[in-house]
Amino acid sequence: MGEIEQKPSPGSRLGAPENSGVSTLEHGQKLPPTPSGKLMSIKIQMLDDTQEAFEVPQRAPGKVLLDAVCNHLNLVEGDYFGLEFPDHKKITVWLDLLKPIVKQIRRPKHVVVKFVVKFFPPDHTQLQEELTRYLFALQVKQDLAQGRLTCNDTSAALLISHIVQSEIGDFDEASDREHLAKNKYIPQQDALEDKIVEFHHNHIGQTPAESDFQLLEIARRLEMYGIRLHPAKDREGTKINLAVANTGILVFQGFTKINAFNWAKVRKLSFKRKRFLIKLRPDANSSYQDTLEFLMASRDFCKSFWKICVEHHAFFRLFEEPKPKPKPVLFSRGSSFRFSGRTQKQVLDYVKEGGHKKVQFERKHSKIQSIRSLATPPTEPNSEVPKQAQQRASPPPGAAPEPAGGPPGAAPAAPEERPSPAPPRSPAGGGKAAGAPRAPAEEEEEDGAAATEDRSPQSKAQPPQPSTELSINSQGGAVPASVILSPNLSPDTKQSSPLVSPLLNDQACPRTDDEEEGRRKRFPTDKAYFIAKEVSTTERTYLKDLEVITSWFQSTVSKEDAMPEALKSLIFPNFEPLHKFHTSFLKETEQRLALWEGRSNAHIRGDYQRIGDVLLKNIQGMKQLAAHLWKHSEALEALETGIRSSRRLENLCRDFELQKVCYLPLNTFLLRPLHRLMHYKQVLERLCKHHPPSHPDFRDCRAALAEITEMVAQLHGTMIKMENFQKLHELKKDLIGIDNLVIPGREFIRLGSLSKLSGKGLQQRMFFLFNDVLLYTSRGLTASNQFKVHGQLPLYGMTIEESEDEWGVPHCLTLRGQRQSIIVAASSRSEMEKWVEDIQMAIDLAEKSSGPTPEFLASSPPDNKSPDEATVADQESEDDLSASRTSLERQAPHRGNTMVHVCWHRNTSVSMVDFSVAVENQLSGNLLRKFKNSNGWQKLWVVFTNFCLFFYKSHQDSHPLASLPLLGYSLTIPSESEDIHKDFVFKLHFKSHVYYFRAESEYTFERWMEVIRSATSSASRAHILSHKESHVY
Repeated sequence: MGEIEQKPSPGSRLGAPENSGVSTLEHGQKLPPTPSGKLMSIKIQMLDDTQEAFEVPQRAPGKVLLDAVCNHLNLVEGDYFGLEFPDHKKITVWLDLLKPIVKQIRRPKHVVVKFVVKFFPPDHTQLQEELTRYLFALQVKQDLAQGRLTCNDTSAALLISHIVQSEIGDFDEASDREHLAKNKYIPQQDALEDKIVEFHHNHIGQTPAESDFQLLEIARRLEMYGIRLHPAKDREGTKINLAVANTGILVFQGFTKINAFNWAKVRKLSFKRKRFLIKLRPDANSSYQDTLEFLMASRDFCKSFWKICVEHHAFFRLFEEPKPKPKPVLFSRGSSFRFSGRTQKQVLDYVKEGGHKKVQFERKHSKIQSIRSLATPPTEPNSEVPKQAQQRASPPPGAAPEPAGGPPGAAPAAPEERPSPAPPRSPAGGGKAAGAPRAPAEEEEEDGAAATEDRSPQSKAQPPQPSTELSINSQGGAVPASVILSPNLSPDTKQSSPLVSPLLNDQACPRTDDEEEGRRKRFPTDKAYFIAKEVSTTERTYLKDLEVITSWFQSTVSKEDAMPEALKSLIFPNFEPLHKFHTSFLKETEQRLALWEGRSNAHIRGDYQRIGDVLLKNIQGMKQLAAHLWKHSEALEALETGIRSSRRLENLCRDFELQKVCYLPLNTFLLRPLHRLMHYKQVLERLCKHHPPSHPDFRDCRAALAEITEMVAQLHGTMIKMENFQKLHELKKDLIGIDNLVIPGREFIRLGSLSKLSGKGLQQRMFFLFNDVLLYTSRGLTASNQFKVHGQLPLYGMTIEESEDEWGVPHCLTLRGQRQSIIVAASSRSEMEKWVEDIQMAIDLAEKSSGPTPEFLASSPPDNKSPDEATVADQESEDDLSASRTSLERQAPHRGNTMVHVCWHRNTSVSMVDFSVAVENQLSGNLLRKFKNSNGWQKLWVVFTNFCLFFYKSHQDSHPLASLPLLGYSLTIPSESEDIHKDFVFKLHFKSHVYYFRAESEYTFERWMEVIRSATSSASRAHILSHKESHVY
């Protein structure tokens, strides 16, 4: 690539240091060969109206120049942009990335090439970088000023108000009017000044990133957003304009859209001299001819439009760059032009995997500086809400206070880890924070692909480890360590949130190998011993879960006068006896294991190589606590009722859930005692199956199994009801636009990500299936990371049919309701089959039910347009625009790693049956972990629950250091080529992220494989239900 001329750097406006640029190529790809030779200087006009000169070899292809510009700006998502210039006939054309520049730009000294947006995605939330959204906002501003983006006065005033907010900050009438007098954003701006000022008053507190997002939210609804008109005539000689968009080819008369041809309907595009031809797929319901013909001004105009159509189709519809056609031996026929570069899918995948570093950038004309994360890949599509950073809450009584300072460590946009005083590390593949020591190569094994598993998401009260984080305020400067950037709220935290790999790699964590293995081999090898050890390890986790309620939550409640005394007396007195009892149970179990291992009184053996007597004694003791267990369902219902009626209690519980110690939803901990009974039952079933009837431990194990089976049977109905109740309340926190989700008789069935087909193409939506209704939602820019309901389909009278052939979309379904129909596509055949099975079951349930379907949507109208009419009907209205002003709701931070978010990021789904199986499959214990490119093994305490692995340094830690959601991961055994050469090793991998784990015995290896497989692959409903019936519950 040619050197960039050392002109005044745009780093102070858009980019950062030139030497830290990021290529727009796929990881591992090489740039096109750059010929050496004479350099030529080309002037590029940026979107902020500044000009920069770039020197490139004369024979270099166009991609060299585009990459030079993207590198100069540190632009990761450069594929959305292009370079346009007037050719020798004064026709504005796009720079061909494969042709030599000198053959395209005849007189470079006299030509100014413009860097502009080329591809406008259907949904601006697909733009994952704040810098990209800023550049798109500049393009909208430019199109407004040039009259290309036409709209009504209300829309124009609202757009300009967001531009003003991003440039001068919060409302001040005198400053506003002075600024508007100096800057003309649209012709006839004076007539709109009062309306602009009025709208600007509503944006107080909005950051530049939020303003960009809101600007794009409004602009994308406008009919002329991203549209460039190409004059033409139809067969009758009527003057029209053609345009191309992400959805297909559009036809305008003036500035009014009169027709649209979606890509799914277009079979072939071609041109012949001045004629532009669109060949359509056969359609019995269409009145159009097979081939449509339009006449353009000249062959050059026609070919230019055909090229941009080819590029749009490839960018938005193909999975990967099309391969070049082989050159003909004798004669060439037709154009050899093809799309060059990454498709949108490749861009999204690349940025999701985080193969890049990000740096700070500044905005021209803006008094408010923005920042991009220094380390983590994007997780949340659209959200800069650093002003909502929270003061760190005090730890529970007795915990040591955190120091106020510390060396800078992990980047702020990542949910922070609390390392020991060892030097902090940067995430694998991420950039280093300033001043942070560089991690050894072992920790960089992701090679720029930024492993992306969410680390402990909470950000309020922390246990007493020293803090070593770098905090950033909304202006981009460092702030005291007592104020932190709330996780999941950075604008650059788009699609990767629950996807960052664990950082458990500080030097204080010991790495063990043969020494540890030698120590383990002295332990008993009997399977019964490892079953007994599982009782001990899972009991440790259960006690920690009880302490979340009896210690941490009770301590928080005692400081605030927010919970009624009646509710306190219902919760805490029913948990404290359980905690006391299980503390004694754990101590007794560990003493028995010590004798079994021979660590004390080694000469005493046989009588202590058993666990059934300990389990029988304690399960009989548990029956005396049954009255407390019966109260837990009542406590859960009372807590949710109290939250609904008291804003203070709601805030208290929400803030508590943000603490690291509350690693699961709060109401899940209230059901832990009921879940634990099932774990005892499973352990005793395994012991009874392992021991022959003649074994001295068999009688006690069988008696204990009978006792616990009786308790589980008594609580079976309550457990089923409470799990559904808890899940509905958990989902309610993730949804916006629902007033009455939790009503008697409603049952949750499945949630997951599907693509909804509309006139704008396939758009990712989150679907929630209940026994009476199907909801679909999208995630927008909210501080709380919630999903906004777009529509509902009552299941009564619904039909479902596969429609892959009709729409040309893989794994496609048509859901036909009584009032509306929608077309959705799953990510795979197996996902589609799961949805079909569950939706059909839900339809059957709805048919049997005679109750009316309640109306959910409190404010959001249903998105009930069919794919064909959506493109025509997507007009802006004042109601839509005013609603968009308030869509950035000032809500408190919300957990960003819930199962809903994991399904969204991994593009998968999970059912209530899967949740019930997950409740049974919980496990704790020590594992050795190894990265793909590391040598040593790291010992960690690992807890598996709720489809997720939680990592601790030891079982004594009160909160996890990191977490790894397993939905979407593959579980395998390492192959010979991976050179592991250890026993009991299993492998977890998702895309480029690979982790190896070592268990201590064959039994524990099989148990980890069993429970993890339950999270990474769901069995069929029939299989699971038959399994359920055989286990009582």
